[in-house]
Amino acid sequence: MSEELEQNYVEILGDDGSILKCEIYDIVDFEEKTYALLLPLEETDNNEENEVIVMEYVEEGEDGYFKNIENETEFQKVCEYIESLDEEEDE
Repeated sequence: MSEELEQNYVEILGDDGSILKCEIYDIVDFEEKTYALLLPLEETDNNEENEVIVMEYVEEGEDGYFKNIENETEFQKVCEYIESLDEEEDE
């Protein structure tokens, strides 16, 4: 995995164009893609409860970046998979 994911924190561009510093909570592989679960370190207007942000992680050579999951169906499937992992841990 790239050096960026080895760190505990990353900065992403928020919907409003602001920089949002997040902790990398977990990395999940699902259907041949990698997804990152990010926890914002600061409360924002759009994210008052500091909910987990789910983004796709893409590696290109030695570089990597986070990107929004544009496809709503893909996003729902990833969220359901993550929730099923949480349920397994609870048992």
